[in-house]
Amino acid sequence: MADSVAKRREEKIAGIVACAWTLAQEDGIAGVSLHGLARAVGMRQPSLYVYFDSKHALYDAMFADGNRQLLEHLDAVTFSPEPREALKQWLHTFAAFGSENTELYQLLFHRPIPGFTPSPESYALAEKVLGDAYTLMRAAGLTEQGDMDCIVAITAGVTDAQISNDPGGDRWLRHLNRLVDLLADDAIARGRTQ
Repeated sequence: MADSVAKRREEKIAGIVACAWTLAQEDGIAGVSLHGLARAVGMRQPSLYVYFDSKHALYDAMFADGNRQLLEHLDAVTFSPEPREALKQWLHTFAAFGSENTELYQLLFHRPIPGFTPSPESYALAEKVLGDAYTLMRAAGLTEQGDMDCIVAITAGVTDAQISNDPGGDRWLRHLNRLVDLLADDAIARGRTQ
């Protein structure tokens, strides 16, 4: 009995979070209101507090859900056995997912909500995403933290440029592989001369 109650609660929370993402697509991530969300899921606003004790708790659930979606999307791709090619495929998949899911990307990788900090449990999912990227970078020969930071910055910049300047297109995304190659070649060449 307790398992079925817990399962129903999890399903209800998942439905509320899915609805919150829909509202975010319509009104922006900062435009999600508990009042509007309650109306959209067919309950009164005070009833939402049974599931989320604050708006930041809702954002925390969305943050965790967004990272789970990203991890599932990345896990569904079969990457090349060649390390650098696998890294480029992973980064492109990441950037394309972000540019196609702008509200999700904004919540996960920008700081659009004043005062919101993800819980340690939710942030652990974000660390898993970055850890997977670091693993691929090391396999491709990028072992210096500065070089890995540059790859992260390049990927974020390309994703942001794509979202801002060519929504739905690939004008900026198509340059990501070249930028990764330039940085990787430079990092490897610097490693050989030291």
